[in-house]
Amino acid sequence: MSLLEVRNLAVAFGPATVVDGVSFSIAPGEKFALVGESGSGKTVTALSMLRLNQDASYRGEILFEGDDILQKPAAAMRALRGRDIAMIFQEPMTALNPLFTIGNQIAEVLMLHEGLSAKAAAKRVVELLDKTGIPEPARRALAYPHQLSGGQRQRAMIAMALACRPRLLIADEPTTALDVTIQVQILELLNQLQREENMAVLIISHDLNLVRHFADRVGVMEKGLLVETASTQELFTAPREAYTRKLLASHPDRLVEPVGDSQGLLLEGERVRCIFEIRTGWFKKRDFVAVDDVSLTLRQGETLGIVGESGSGKSTLGMALLRLSTARVSGRIAFVGQPISEMDSAKVRPLRSRMQVVFQDPFASLSPRRTVEQIVVEGLALHRPELSRPELRQAVGEALEEVGLQADMMSRYPHEFSGGQRQRISIARALVLKPSLILLDEPTSSLDVSVQFQVLQLLAGLQKKYGMAYLFISHDLAVIRAMAHRVIVMKDGKVVESGTSESVLTHPAADYTKSLLAAATYSTL
Repeated sequence: MSLLEVRNLAVAFGPATVVDGVSFSIAPGEKFALVGESGSGKTVTALSMLRLNQDASYRGEILFEGDDILQKPAAAMRALRGRDIAMIFQEPMTALNPLFTIGNQIAEVLMLHEGLSAKAAAKRVVELLDKTGIPEPARRALAYPHQLSGGQRQRAMIAMALACRPRLLIADEPTTALDVTIQVQILELLNQLQREENMAVLIISHDLNLVRHFADRVGVMEKGLLVETASTQELFTAPREAYTRKLLASHPDRLVEPVGDSQGLLLEGERVRCIFEIRTGWFKKRDFVAVDDVSLTLRQGETLGIVGESGSGKSTLGMALLRLSTARVSGRIAFVGQPISEMDSAKVRPLRSRMQVVFQDPFASLSPRRTVEQIVVEGLALHRPELSRPELRQAVGEALEEVGLQADMMSRYPHEFSGGQRQRISIARALVLKPSLILLDEPTSSLDVSVQFQVLQLLAGLQKKYGMAYLFISHDLAVIRAMAHRVIVMKDGKVVESGTSESVLTHPAADYTKSLLAAATYSTL
């Protein structure tokens, strides 16, 4: 008998039907995955299991242990959520309340559904945190979400979801934007807990490697339809549908060509050191060294990959090299031969148009109150004041078309675009100034595999066309292998290994690099 059976489910928001005719089942103890591109209806389908889609109307049936969830009254749904069906959300920082400690938030679930006293709940919280592998669980229970790392926050979310020993666990993109080693830890933890509790798991992911390693069966969604369902082995070895084959083929191959030795140096960093001042009390401070004694070079038209776990200093180094860091920076930094580390802000400003940044989260880095035209034109209008309004508008249209968007989209706002389109807008904003250098800080980490592949192809094509250099920061070694000519590997603010991407990623010398590659290989099994 199935634990969960979805029959002909349709979900509509107003006149728009976003999920239509979806049917699947999950047996007790089974791990079922839903995959597909952004907008395919994966998360809406999953949220329907708990009736968490706001302002949605439903048709069909969702049977949990034989009872139709869609017919339950609100009070029965509140009792069901967290107790029988629990959910791990994609971004724990937004799902956790920043005003309460981790311990209080987990204890609330136990007191509400299990009827435990505050003292008993507090004891159980420490046990749950310890079970999910959080170090010093008693101390971490007193921490607020912002005081934990990304991996620790995700573990706390898992502890909260498992508090009442649910029959079904829904995990929505549980490893998105986590480092490859943390991804493996979270995946192993979910496997272990699933076996111990005999839970059924519904996992939503755009990471096909993760799904291949974790799930027993897979459902593929496209534009609100469930187009294919099969065992994991069958789906990955003999997919029936063209869309499934397209998803499986969307992996980054080597996209860059060798750079000649004749290319001149664009960026140099010598013994770069970044120090943050950490307040430890009302009148006490201490120095935290985020980047320590890093030296590197970057030639015109070259891509330098910077890899390492969260907290290794990757982004801090990148921002310091462009003179954008809030840290105290020492060492020598030269751009096109000019020692920008010795210049004041006024002297660096004319060089800003030649070095641009594309950030990890385009939705956070694009102003929601400005149109695409206003976003893309801002830097150009600042650095090219001699251009007329029609000339500026023409340049924006050309930049949008260069990244695969239409010029007539410039009157829209960021929320009207998909994740991949927003990242293209971010690239257009950087590209419109025709820079020599672009810092790409995890530009594809939150994108679906097919969209990720499109963005990487776009970046590789633009580099070939304009001869731009990239500082490419990523925890995804497959992306680095596809895009980087050379790689530096960072750990605790230091460079532990550097060289060509071929030598570092194929024949690593440092133990830390070997562990990163082993974790990446594990996640693709």
